Formats: sequence, C-alpha cells, structure tokens
Amino acid sequence: MVLCGISIAGFTLSVFCDVVTRELGRPWLWLQLVTTGFFAWGVFIGMAAATRRIDHLNLVEITKRLRGAKRSLLEITNRLVILLVGLAMLVFGTQNCLNDLGSFRAPSLIPLATYTASVPIAGALIVLFAIEQIVNGWRHGFEGPEDADDFAGIAK
Repeated sequence: MVLCGISIAGFTLSVFCDVVTRELGRPWLWLQLVTTGFFAWGVFIGMAAATRRIDHLNLVEITKRLRGAKRSLLEITNRLVILLVGLAMLVFGTQNCLNDLGSFRAPSLIPLATYTASVPIAGALIVLFAIEQIVNGWRHGFEGPEDADDFAGIAK
C-alpha cells in the first residue's frame, strides 16, 4: 500500500510540475517519462495490493452467499484462476522486460525495462497472495466478517 501511495503521489506531483512548467514557457519534457513510470508502477503494484486485500478479480457477491464445500470449491477455483493470471504476468512480463533491456526511451535513454519490470513483479506478488489465500482458506475456511447478512439489522 505504501508503494501505491508513493506512485499516486509521484504521478500527481509530476503532472502538476509538468503543467506548471509548460505554463511558464519552460517545459521539463522529461517529466512525461516520470509520469509514465509512476503510472505503470502504480497500476501494477495496485493490482497486486488489491488482490491481497481481496478487492480485485474475485466473485465476492456470489461466494459470500455460499457455505461449506460449494463455497470452498468456488473460492479455490477463483484463486486458481487468479494464480494463473499472476503466473502469466510473471512469465510473459519477465520475457518482455528482458527484451526491453536493449530498448531505450528517447531522448533520455531510460531503458524501457524500468517501466515493464512492474509487470513481472506484480505477477510474482499476485502468485504469492493467491497461494497465501488458498492455504489460509484450507486452514481456516473462506468465510469472513464481510459475509454477514446485509439485511440482518433491518429484520430486528
């Protein structure tokens, strides 16, 4: 979450500085590269953080109404799909990042890999978090406090 906050703050600050310097007639063209970097890292690290918090790529509204074996089966299936997506990001993102080591952004000559490295790192985190959720679900069950009946207070 800290990395997400840093990315959002960096993105916002670099856009602000870009606008101000352009209005002053002295644009810092390299700021667009900084903005792109913060955006890329923020998106992919944010995806991993949302996966960890079970805020992303989950069928929560369906699964929270289920109990027992049906719930476990759907939750594990859900996490396995997320695990496969994370593995794809890790494998293909690594290949893409390695290919980008020889490519550079003009005129700064920053390697493209500084941007595309966010994909395999996010993929690795997503794989880790999916495995963690599967193991914790097997041990303790998948039900949580968010599964309480939404209308329990109205009936009383």
